Amino acid sequence: MTADRSRRWRLVPAAAALVVQLVVLYSPSGGGVAPFPSFDKLVHCSVFALPVLLALVAGLPKWPVVVLVALHAPVSELIQWTLLPHRSGDPWDVVADLVGVGVGLVAARYVASRSLRRVSGEPKDVRRSET
Repeated sequence: MTADRSRRWRLVPAAAALVVQLVVLYSPSGGGVAPFPSFDKLVHCSVFALPVLLALVAGLPKWPVVVLVALHAPVSELIQWTLLPHRSGDPWDVVADLVGVGVGLVAARYVASRSLRRVSGEPKDVRRSET
């Protein structure tokens, strides 16, 4: 498999996460009862973290991904508030979205550091022995 082909396959999960994000943000509200308080904020955080994480793990450039997804946060709430019936914009959802972008960025950094350790042969447990 060529490197180009391999990269395209790594983009599939990122694209799927983006589709899930769009469905969650722009489909009509389910109107059901949330399983626990602030469940909506957890969903917002997750649907912004996952595309960032998967896009960065796939090798897309960090800052364009982070900036575009972060800009989508307030835009999505404006669209919900102005254009979608039965949806409302919530400034706290924007905050949860931006927290999700940060979580995705930190998670991608963690995954990258684990991958580098594996490639370099660094032991998983780097604690010094006490002798």
